[in-house]
Amino acid sequence: MSILSDGWGFMILRECYFGITRFDAFQQMLGLPRGTLTARLRKLTAQGLLRQVQYSANPPRYEYRLTKVGFDLYPVMIALLSYGDKWLAGAERPPLDLVHKVCGEQCHPLVACSHCGERIDAREVETRDGPGAGTSYPYDWASRRSADPTVLERRRPSSVARALKFIGDRWSFMVIREALYGVRRFDDLRVRLGIAPNILTDRLNLMVRGEIFTREKYQDAPERFEYRLTDRGRDLAGPLLAMMRWGDRWFTGGEPPQLVRHKTCGEDFAAVVICDRCRAPIEAGQMTYRMNYPKPEIAPTRGPHKELSVHGDER
Repeated sequence: MSILSDGWGFMILRECYFGITRFDAFQQMLGLPRGTLTARLRKLTAQGLLRQVQYSANPPRYEYRLTKVGFDLYPVMIALLSYGDKWLAGAERPPLDLVHKVCGEQCHPLVACSHCGERIDAREVETRDGPGAGTSYPYDWASRRSADPTVLERRRPSSVARALKFIGDRWSFMVIREALYGVRRFDDLRVRLGIAPNILTDRLNLMVRGEIFTREKYQDAPERFEYRLTDRGRDLAGPLLAMMRWGDRWFTGGEPPQLVRHKTCGEDFAAVVICDRCRAPIEAGQMTYRMNYPKPEIAPTRGPHKELSVHGDER
């Protein structure tokens, strides 16, 4: 989440999966200032999700292409998209109809246990320390709240952007993580996270309004409340476990900090995103889609422009 906690970075990756590779096209699709876009591309390239490929020598210009690390994030994006379609589309039709090319069927992807193939229910998952427990990793968190989905959706409706409203910043993500561990009370959350009370209040209020939590009184004098996950909140376990698998694979040196066990089958597992029709794992390049909105137009690039020159190794 230190990589994904910025909504704009995640939206850049989303455009990569739509086939966007060039600076001006990113800027037109996302409406970002050049400096902001440059900073996000630099970060994603330095972290190994994108790499630069020169396509013009005079002036020097570059495309930004996904690496293996970036391609492997695709199932996480699909898990978030599926969550947003299910819970945040309201009465509207989801922005995209997904078709799994392997089976040729329209599908609604789900997060499943890699051992038994059954859909993950947060109440059927337990964790314990793994071989990397206690290891310190360099974090670069975006501490502010994630961008408003209406801003992230300026050119392209997005169920992913709507999901990021609740998990797209450090503190909201951490609060949900602790709630999935069973922590419900304000003071317990504050102490475990080391979070300022006003920030915790803000995030909890946001998620109560978003029906991620219910707020239930457990004491009258003084008034105290518990924050309990709703079905909508518990369903976030799927995308978060998919993120965990991705992070374990690429950023822990093969020693994950935590192991997860599926109580349904009694086995340790990694979360896999699968097609609900054929049950096969979903990979980048195996999905196509039908847009339920007008296709955004990208104007041709006019004249020379400067681009950031950074290089990342494909892994």
